[in-house]
Amino acid sequence: MARKLATILACVPMALSAATALPRAEDMALDASVMRAQAKPMVVLYSQAECSWCEEARHYLVPMSTAAASRDHALFRQVNIDSEVTLTDFGGVRTTHRAFARARKVRLTPTVVLYDADGKQLGEAIVGMRLPDFYGQYIINAIEAARSTLRSTPKAH
Repeated sequence: MARKLATILACVPMALSAATALPRAEDMALDASVMRAQAKPMVVLYSQAECSWCEEARHYLVPMSTAAASRDHALFRQVNIDSEVTLTDFGGVRTTHRAFARARKVRLTPTVVLYDADGKQLGEAIVGMRLPDFYGQYIINAIEAARSTLRSTPKAH
């Protein structure tokens, strides 16, 4: 499945993506209801202003957020660690992007973290750009691992 997804994403020309930014995290509790209904994780890019590596990360993540092959497997959101913009966290609590990132001990950007609908981190965070040639594959692998975890987690009745 990961190989199929990688092949599809390789065919999506990044230059054709009309979007230039990821959807900003606003109401993660509302997003969580969609995640539960569709059994998919959330991919969060932690970013900040004037971060050239964050822009580089968006070159990979924005096309993934709009391509059917990946957007159907995960929700994509951005949290700006230097922003006081408000958001509602997974538990329905109003906070800010900065406070949300600080509570999760995210200090370096770009950082990509996958979450389940309860706000539990799935897998290891992807911190920095690592090898840019393989960055997209790191994200694909993380999404597939998160989906596998979600499928194997017993559902509460």
